[in-house]
Amino acid sequence: MATRTPVGGEPAARQGAPLIPPRPTRVAAAETPRAAMASPVVVGATIIAALYFGREIFIPIAIALLLSFVLTPLVNRLRRLRLPRLVAVGVSVLLTLGVVASMATLIGIQAADLAGDVPRYRSTIEHKINGLRDSPVGHATEYVANIGRALHTGGKEAGKEVGAAEGPAATPPQPAPDQTGSQPKPVVVEVASTPPGSLEMLSTVLTPVMHPLATVGIVFVVLLFVLMQREDLRDRMIRLAGSSDLHRTTVAIDDAAKRLSRYFVVQLALNAAFGIVVGIGLYVIGVPNPVLWAIFSALMRFVPYLGAVLSAILPMALAAAVDPGWNMMIAVAILFVILEPLTGQVVEPIVYGQSTGLSPFAVLVSALFWTWLWGPVGLLLSTPLTVCLVVLGRHVEHLEFLDVLFGDRPALTPVQNFYQRILAGDSEEVLGHAELILQQCALSSYYDEVVLKALELAARDAARGVLTARQKAAMRTALGELIADLADRSDMVAEAAGQGGSGSGEGTCSPLPMGPAPDGLAAAWRRQGAVLCISGRGFLDEAAAAILTQILEKRGIGARTVSFSEASAARIGRFEPGAAQMTCVISLALDGEPTHLRRLIRRLKERMPGVPVLLGLWLVRDDDRAVAAAERSTGADAQAGSLRAVVEAVLAAAQDPDTRDARAVQDPKSREDALPAPVAAGA
Repeated sequence: MATRTPVGGEPAARQGAPLIPPRPTRVAAAETPRAAMASPVVVGATIIAALYFGREIFIPIAIALLLSFVLTPLVNRLRRLRLPRLVAVGVSVLLTLGVVASMATLIGIQAADLAGDVPRYRSTIEHKINGLRDSPVGHATEYVANIGRALHTGGKEAGKEVGAAEGPAATPPQPAPDQTGSQPKPVVVEVASTPPGSLEMLSTVLTPVMHPLATVGIVFVVLLFVLMQREDLRDRMIRLAGSSDLHRTTVAIDDAAKRLSRYFVVQLALNAAFGIVVGIGLYVIGVPNPVLWAIFSALMRFVPYLGAVLSAILPMALAAAVDPGWNMMIAVAILFVILEPLTGQVVEPIVYGQSTGLSPFAVLVSALFWTWLWGPVGLLLSTPLTVCLVVLGRHVEHLEFLDVLFGDRPALTPVQNFYQRILAGDSEEVLGHAELILQQCALSSYYDEVVLKALELAARDAARGVLTARQKAAMRTALGELIADLADRSDMVAEAAGQGGSGSGEGTCSPLPMGPAPDGLAAAWRRQGAVLCISGRGFLDEAAAAILTQILEKRGIGARTVSFSEASAARIGRFEPGAAQMTCVISLALDGEPTHLRRLIRRLKERMPGVPVLLGLWLVRDDDRAVAAAERSTGADAQAGSLRAVVEAVLAAAQDPDTRDARAVQDPKSREDALPAPVAAGA
């Protein structure tokens, strides 16, 4: 019989070789050339330096690219009206330019109005400051200030004493008196200022606005070209992403562009609505310049975490300066305290339908990074720019690290996460991971889709010899505690159980087949030990057998776990099978010829003649034909390649014959039994 090669690449050990425990081996990391290792660092540093020193150019380009996502739906809608691309793009850009110019004009008028009214608020501010000084807070502040002044005065006195000990200080020279004996009088010097010319006055007026106007001009020029050359830019992105699979790349790029466009349009509309509601609220409260604060609040909502706080501070300060009392400031605070959580926690999830795709850590890091790189403008653009990078990472293979670092999707799958935690031997983390998944999945589905697949990973690592004896012991302990903790849990989805549902609906997280009701089971199968779940000799086989026992017990079948040592050649004579109706031999690994399984099954048949033996091999292998031949050579009555198949076979064999015959009469086309003929006959 041909030998099978495990995943690790080493030939499987043949039966009869000395059972030497695997030595803990150290897997050497692949050596990376220095040039290849330094290249990503150099490229990253070069890109960051270019973004920093070229921010005068890159900031307008970034704003233009983000605006292109917002205007693309409008351009497409105009194109559907049979307008040429140039006209559609021109109308969209001119409309955007008009909105920006109107907002800039409103901000300028409102800011000038506010600056002119500031002197009127001086008396109110001074009155409130005096009132604060007479309050307990003011007394406490004055007490702390007096302590500081006392410490400062003590330091000065000590300095004077040190100066007196060192000697008198040198006195500055005095001017010599004139012949009359009187001191000379100071001469008054007047500087005559030249009135500025027309060019200087024009330069003074235009200099502050030249830079913003230049930035706006660059933004709209780039925006115009991006909208005009949208398809060409998309083709170039496809070429950069990889042209080997044009269909998949095109679909991915188009999907990413549509998602980004929808996200930015919804975010802009939501922030604008937030600003309008804030402006109306401030107008009703009586805060001056509500239009200015409405625009400011809408812009600040682009800033993660701190935007809402910053947008509330200035209106609250102005309300405190206008109102002689504190009612107006309290009303403004209540407005923002109610409106911001309502928008962020209720409206946004409904409108977006999903999150931004960023983890909270990524939002914070991106805000710090882009603020350091581009200042306040970078803070406003931090979240949109990072969303673009994460979307690229999800669709471009070479940029996948961006999605791993900044995306909100788990870095590890549930199977990998479970395996990592049992490998560390942390029982509490293993149970917490299980509780989290079991909120949406049934217990048997969790065992089948997560635990057993993680045990397959462990079996593969054990076959490669990378697991130490300590790690194996920690995994066995963690698995035993997990199975014991989940023994009392119902085998149904937690949400369905809370709603009174059966939890047996079809789906990925639905439980394994529940089988007939307890009354539909034969009486012999409901007794304790009716099904013997015997583990193989692998270090994880006993845990797998315990899982099968627990699932069968939750379906009303009496099951018992039997370790490999209890059915060994030395102890098989003292083994008491009881009222066993079926024997299930469970193994997660099959290395070479299944000699030990063949001997185990032969001993069981000699000890329990007439009791069918079901062999469960739950490890996916590469060579299916070799495995099928190996399974047939064991002498088992039937084989099952998964936990689900074993449960279905046992339930079919345990069904009461009267119930089975009645169902066969009602549905002649239904299969009589899920087991092969030998097992059905034995049952």
